[in-house]
Amino acid sequence: MRAHAQAIPKSLEEGGTESALKVRRNAWTVGVAGGILSGTYMTFAAELAAVLDDGDNLRILPLVTHGAASNLDDLLYLRGVDVAVTQSDVFEYFQTQRKIAGLQNRIHYIIRLPISEVHILAKRKIRSIEDLRGKKVNFGPAGSASSLTGTIIFQRAGIKVEQTLFDNPLALQKLRSGEIDALIRVIGKPIDFFAKLPAKDDLHLVPIPFTKALSENYVLSEFTKAEYPTLIAEGDAVSTLGVPAVLAVYNWPVRSDRARRVQRMVERMFANWEKFQSPPRHPKWKEVNLAATVPGWTRWGPAEELLLAMRAQQTQATDQGPERGAIRGEAMNTTLTDAERERLFREFQQWQQRPTR
Repeated sequence: MRAHAQAIPKSLEEGGTESALKVRRNAWTVGVAGGILSGTYMTFAAELAAVLDDGDNLRILPLVTHGAASNLDDLLYLRGVDVAVTQSDVFEYFQTQRKIAGLQNRIHYIIRLPISEVHILAKRKIRSIEDLRGKKVNFGPAGSASSLTGTIIFQRAGIKVEQTLFDNPLALQKLRSGEIDALIRVIGKPIDFFAKLPAKDDLHLVPIPFTKALSENYVLSEFTKAEYPTLIAEGDAVSTLGVPAVLAVYNWPVRSDRARRVQRMVERMFANWEKFQSPPRHPKWKEVNLAATVPGWTRWGPAEELLLAMRAQQTQATDQGPERGAIRGEAMNTTLTDAERERLFREFQQWQQRPTR
């Protein structure tokens, strides 16, 4: 019996003139700045592509970058970047320290992403961040989330350290050999980089106190032995800080080509949201509340409108006739409170689960 040859993907069989092919391939591309290759943010960017790619109708291009801090720079200045995964404290730094003109209007957000935890790894003789005063601490590559967040944390704690900027694998080698005293990574827990460290290394995670000076930009979190079995003693938990992440977007002019592309991406993302919350996607997607706000940031207009439209659809589906006119007015004129956004998210989840015909 003759074996059948594998079919060649249709996208590779398509013909046409060079100019037509170029236009078709580039018509609906969206560049997403992710992060370093081994980080959670790069995983988010890659999974946006995995779920949302739709041939020539939409193509997400995940970009390996220097990290969350430099991603905002890329969103502002690098050609081909429309969307970026970054952190809420990066925005404040660019606004207050870099003093970027018109930043509030140029950079908006689509959704708030899960928090990333601040990991400070050191030898067990280092019991607190105060013990690191005057010592060598690695903050990760320049432009990474840890290079900015780590700097802010130590500055606000009033603890001066000798900063190094090695990549994470090299920093771990230097920590083991005693060339540095600690390393910092800002990344969603748990991660194998820490979880699979052998007990013989005699390393642990240093607690970070949650103070008023840090409460504006960070939230309280913790590590447990279940997450990092060789770094935390039985029955203990280590306090740390969480940094809210955001899916940021350049606020392209309404009806511009770049804005149309990103709007199509957001439409597909909301319509396929359940796919992000199911295996094999990163479990952190399950922590995302589409309606959650980010203090100090402005939701991108098309994303806000889509959320309101989904609320209206859900309301219509439940046949709450008298309320429909109010919803239309709310969509045009009302800024939602956090409580209303939480309600909107719950209604959206119900709308997703409605029976289809």
